[in-house]
Amino acid sequence: MSRKFAFYGRVSTEDQQDPEASRNWQLSRARQLVDAHGSVVEEFFDIGQSRSLPWKRRPEASRLLAALRNPDRGFDAVVVGEPQRAFYGNQYSLTHPVFEHYGIQLWVPEVGGPIDPTSEAHDLIMGVFGGMSKGERNRIKIRVRSAMHSQTEIEGRYLGGRPPYGYRIADGGPHPNPTKAADGKRLHRLEPDPVTAPVVERIFSEYLDGIGIYAIAEGLTRDGIPCPSAHDPARNRHRSGVAWSKGAIRVILNNPRYTGFQVWNKQRKHETLIDVDDVALGHRTQQRHNTLDQWVYSTEPTHQAIITPDTFTRAREVAASRAHGTKHRTRTRVHHRYVLRGLLYCGLCDRRMQGQKSRHQLYYRCRYTQEYALANTVDHPTNVYLPEHGILGALDDWITTSLQPPHLERTLDALTAAEDTGPDHSAHAETQRIIDDCDTKLVSHRRALEAGADPALVTEWIRETQARRTEALARLRPATETRKLDRDEIRALITKIDNTRDLIHHADPTDKAPLYHQLGLRLTYHPHNDTVRVDMIVDPDRLGLWCVSEGGLRHVVVAFLRNQGMHALKDSCLDHHGAMSLHQRGGGAPR
Repeated sequence: MSRKFAFYGRVSTEDQQDPEASRNWQLSRARQLVDAHGSVVEEFFDIGQSRSLPWKRRPEASRLLAALRNPDRGFDAVVVGEPQRAFYGNQYSLTHPVFEHYGIQLWVPEVGGPIDPTSEAHDLIMGVFGGMSKGERNRIKIRVRSAMHSQTEIEGRYLGGRPPYGYRIADGGPHPNPTKAADGKRLHRLEPDPVTAPVVERIFSEYLDGIGIYAIAEGLTRDGIPCPSAHDPARNRHRSGVAWSKGAIRVILNNPRYTGFQVWNKQRKHETLIDVDDVALGHRTQQRHNTLDQWVYSTEPTHQAIITPDTFTRAREVAASRAHGTKHRTRTRVHHRYVLRGLLYCGLCDRRMQGQKSRHQLYYRCRYTQEYALANTVDHPTNVYLPEHGILGALDDWITTSLQPPHLERTLDALTAAEDTGPDHSAHAETQRIIDDCDTKLVSHRRALEAGADPALVTEWIRETQARRTEALARLRPATETRKLDRDEIRALITKIDNTRDLIHHADPTDKAPLYHQLGLRLTYHPHNDTVRVDMIVDPDRLGLWCVSEGGLRHVVVAFLRNQGMHALKDSCLDHHGAMSLHQRGGGAPR
């Protein structure tokens, strides 16, 4: 009997490998193992995902786990091209029981066929490969950091990344590695940018003359000088670039690279557990600043200085003297659970409002004009505050009625109409165009890398393009599995969600945050009329089943409607709008 296999593989952009080439050799290795027993009918291949991420946090691996639960899946076994790329640390022991539970064999070349869950030898072999994968990652980290330390301190080499504001990247001569030099690779160095270097000199000069950082930002904005993100938008697509900020001025004043010395290790990647009570969720990687004693300086100047070391030292002394009269309090990091974190926006500037605790109450605030020198070009109060307790009750009331009659009938009408229209061929064509465009860009990025472009910059381009391509591929796949649902089936699915709405009022506020995110809520606070606009996108990929456990609202299973034939609704999500007045609910006033 010929078996049907699903293939799983993974490649990380940190490996500096061609994703297509990596996929091909892993798939070829998998086929050599299973060709005599069947064929590979479906592929799951993660691109740009670290091996340290658990399977549930890798897009394709997570999709594979979801497919195991589907009794109508098109395969009856899974083959892995290389276990060291699939499993890291103890991931095998946490993942294989899921395969065993659903009766799906896992084939690995290193054991010559399917893994026998009763074999101690097989279990030991897979544990060894997980340990080898973790050890290899740690060895790479140690080697890379040691090499970068010596290259900065001894050679003064520019190690890549975006150049500081005031500098631009210039050719630094042939690469010292003979093999890379033969391929045309060259080193890079920093040289003053004739447009922005005078701005850096002006910032230091004005600061030493007694002008504060916000006044400096105001002056630069008023004179029409683009801020760093506006000057280089290609590297700052995540920033608006509307004006100079206090943070940008502060970063420039604290950067010793303007003195001509190379500096490295100002920041580090720090891994923290996502949940200390569930280690299987893995770590979250965050950038953290190192202390000054951990910075690594080159022993000699490596590029042309914009300011003298004496000027930089005096600027640091001025900053220290201005902070001398400030009372410093020992800060204790306290984690408050803001229920609406990331969901609440300011209606004046469309920026996310930040959480702040004051007088034992949780607030959300927007201090846009205190950070950015907008030179009075925007009508925005100094501070906009909104207390959390003044909105949760009204929000729960709105959610309770949003999927009940008459809203439920309108929801059914919209969803049924979406089913009747069938698949959106124009959207399918647009998605395919995005994939083709990404393929073209990947080819051009590789050519740029071979031509000697900055490896760090090109790697970032490749990572972004691959992420966009993976997202587009994920939108294409469900189209082949669409099944049309009638009105009664849609009503039954929505009713399962609606039946638990009365539990929201009695749930602990911190247990509501996952629900608000699953419902796709976006809240916009308009301080002038003290109202909050609520937009809810009912996305089939987000909705799940909820229940009460030990008095709290807890998400116990995400029943993706994709597995229930709801693909046709994915691109036709119902958009609900609501507005809640906060005049009688403790709304915050701008000040």
